[in-house]
Amino acid sequence: MPKLIKMYITQVIIGFIVSAVFVGLLLWFNVANLAHLVASSKEGLLAVFLLWLFNGIVFAGVQFAIRIMNMNDDDDEPRGGLRQHNMNREPALVRVPVQAKRTYRARNLRH
Repeated sequence: MPKLIKMYITQVIIGFIVSAVFVGLLLWFNVANLAHLVASSKEGLLAVFLLWLFNGIVFAGVQFAIRIMNMNDDDDEPRGGLRQHNMNREPALVRVPVQAKRTYRARNLRH
């Protein structure tokens, strides 16, 4: 099995374990009265399963992303684009001809 696939499966398993711990803590500390709601509803187990599943998907994705971003490249050479000099931007004076506006009073005086 390729290393990347093996690492992905490992990180997904870790993410779902973290999700199980998270949901367990939510129920243990009765956050937002969740434990009572689960215990008193006949769909409580389905709600706990879905909470674990969806949090597991999120935690697995985050776990895998963190692992990928922390991988070493073993490349000690500096990377990056070309270093370009900053352009000095100076404002330019531009003449704009302006016609005088006729005011309401000036228009009325002509008539």
